[in-house]
Order: sequence, then structure tokens, then C-alpha cells
Amino acid sequence: MSSRHLLLLRHGKSDWHSDAKSDFDRPLNTRGKKAVKSMCRWMTAQGIRPDWIVSSPATRARQTTLRLCKELQVDGSTVFWEPSVYEADLNSLFQVLAQCPTEESTVMLIGHNPGLEALVRYLAGPQLEDSTDNKLLPTAALAQFEMPEDWAQLYPGSGRNLLITRPRDLRGE
Repeated sequence: MSSRHLLLLRHGKSDWHSDAKSDFDRPLNTRGKKAVKSMCRWMTAQGIRPDWIVSSPATRARQTTLRLCKELQVDGSTVFWEPSVYEADLNSLFQVLAQCPTEESTVMLIGHNPGLEALVRYLAGPQLEDSTDNKLLPTAALAQFEMPEDWAQLYPGSGRNLLITRPRDLRGE
């Protein structure tokens, strides 16, 4: 069994009505903040904790990452702010993963769609079942994978034990 795990977290819902100067600068809205907090509580209850975090530096992703670190009591020194995660395509995300420290067993990538959804579909391969509402990775959703040892040699379907947890799945908890 592999000892490597990949957690893919999409940033919380952003505020389209803020006075942000660009898409990059849009902050989380109230709903996004609540969803991130709920996901963090669920992760804590499940014993899910990243060893290394790679995050987009876009404001909404940065706020998601900082909230996660606070809620999970993760040391901020384990966060790597990677500009290429913003607007990343699949190949860019492969490059980011290939650069993760080999000694870290649980890596979390915090970013954006459509890149994260493309990565989920690639890693899951044909075992992936689409969501009934066609929202594979809505805001603040977490996808979990057991990964092969060599992060630089990823192929379609190389992620195992896929689980996607969406904020709506946590209502009532």
C-alpha cells in the first residue's frame, strides 16, 4: 500500500461583489468562509492533516489556506505559495506535484477550477462517477487520493481510493 496521499482542496466561494481590482484579488465571501470552516472541522474529525501545502496565492485561495492552517493547527512554514497554481492547466499541476518534497507523505494542493477538476478526472481515471448535479469539485470541496510513490510518474487512473467530500455533504454535522 502506498504511503503517499494527495488532498485537493478547491478554495471557498469568492465574493463577486467585492471591490477587487481583478479576479486574482477576489476574497472569500461569508458562505465561503463558513464552508471552509466546516470542511476543516470534518477533516479534523477524520484525522486528515497535510504535511505539506501548495497553494495558489490568489486572495480567495490564500484566505482558504490560512483558515485551514488555523483550524487544523498546521504550521505556516509548511505552506508553499505557488503562483503557477493560479489558472493552472493539468501539465502545470503535474509540474507542481513533481516538485513537492519526497519526504512528505500527505500533500495538499489548494487551487482553482478548471485545473483541479481536470486533475481529479485524470487521477481517478474511469473509476470516477460524475456528481448528479455535474459539479465534481464545487468550492471548498476536498478530493482525496492514495498516490504512487513517484509523483513525477502520474498516469490516468494512478490515484486510488478516491473520495470527494463537498460542503453540502457536511450539512447537519
